[in-house]
Amino acid sequence: MHCFLRIIPAALFAAGIPGFAVAETLKAAPEQPLQAMLDRAQDGDIIELAPGEYRGAIRIERRLVLTGRPGAVLNGGGAGSVVRVTAPDVTIRDLTIQGSGHDLQAMDSGVFLEKTAQRALVENNRFEGNLFGIYVHGATGSRVLRNLIEGVRGGRRNEAGNGVSLWNAPDVTVAENTFRYGRDGIFTITSRKDRFIDNHFEQVRFAVHYMYTNDSEVSGNVSVGNHVGYAIMYSNRLVIRNNISDRDRDYGLLFNYANYAEIDGNWVVGGSLDNIASSRDEGPDEERGMVPEPRPAQDVRSGPGKCVFIYNTNHNKFRNNWFERCGIGVHFTAGSEGNEITGNAFVGNRNQVKYVGTRDLDWSKGGRGNYWSDNPAFDLNGDGIADTAYRPNDLVDRVLWTAPSAKVLINSPAVQVLRWAQAQFPALYPGGVVDTRPLIAPPPKPSASRSLR
Repeated sequence: MHCFLRIIPAALFAAGIPGFAVAETLKAAPEQPLQAMLDRAQDGDIIELAPGEYRGAIRIERRLVLTGRPGAVLNGGGAGSVVRVTAPDVTIRDLTIQGSGHDLQAMDSGVFLEKTAQRALVENNRFEGNLFGIYVHGATGSRVLRNLIEGVRGGRRNEAGNGVSLWNAPDVTVAENTFRYGRDGIFTITSRKDRFIDNHFEQVRFAVHYMYTNDSEVSGNVSVGNHVGYAIMYSNRLVIRNNISDRDRDYGLLFNYANYAEIDGNWVVGGSLDNIASSRDEGPDEERGMVPEPRPAQDVRSGPGKCVFIYNTNHNKFRNNWFERCGIGVHFTAGSEGNEITGNAFVGNRNQVKYVGTRDLDWSKGGRGNYWSDNPAFDLNGDGIADTAYRPNDLVDRVLWTAPSAKVLINSPAVQVLRWAQAQFPALYPGGVVDTRPLIAPPPKPSASRSLR
């Protein structure tokens, strides 16, 4: 009897008995008012747009699919968000979405997902010239997949929006998108358990920008020629794996108050060292822990000023990364404690490490350190570990960092005598980074490098 009662609703649904809604595919044409069709739609319906231009702004307040045939364009006319979603489980796919407003406070976007728009799917769309491409404003569990997101071109970058912005939106996946122009590619604040996977970034300020977002993953992304590749700030317990920073201008990886992260298998690569300015010393803001505003654009063929910048960043594990052809391999400062830095390759950087401090830091663990391309040591017993410790900096380096004007004396006899004396009497070495078990050969390049364009 109970089984029979469960079968009746299904049979009535299949027979089309009134009272049981059946999902429909509703076909729209450009001359029809799209919002009226959306208002008539029922949960589960598919709205298919024929080729042509449709006027925004529109609201989606039902669980439905909004899709387009090739050539279907949604244009917001320069006011508000082009598409605002309030219902859960909405899908938006295969559309060109353009022409949002330009009000930063109103967060004008190509697609704006409100908190009630949980589990939204935004895929295979083209976003052109919107202030924000997609704004995930608390919409838990949403997915942003395989979109081309091109922001506002020209004007001041700080007055532009981001490709994808997340606010308080846990369990969001942003994957396989291409980002160009605008401010940051992906910006997240006050969130958790998000995943940014296999995205490509060009001509933005920061490719990925983290603020107060914990327990999340950034992996397989490629950042090419941006101001900063991956800026990780005020966030804990992240996995940052197999990403590429290819000739990003100022920093490949930037960590500021970031803790308990796993940074593994990333590749930061610059261009010709002849194009890297040797005088990229930080200013007062950076010494106070503030991220400086990016400098004016330069030739993308040059490499980052610093492959990695580590400021007040604690208990992280840096393993199996390549830091190559930067002005400075790692700038390590501001009392960062408890970090494990092993199995990495420092290749062809003008200065491998910049650490201005008085404490000794051993960058080796478990009998294994890092590879340093300028380390002239031997391995007489053939165990793969150099026979002598490696120190990337000496007393002369310390003088030059604290008094940059002393560079005019770098080739003077006095400086050469000082370096000779330091080599003969190791007690003259200042505190700083030492690798007691340096690798004699580089580890394999990260798997991420195979996807470098």
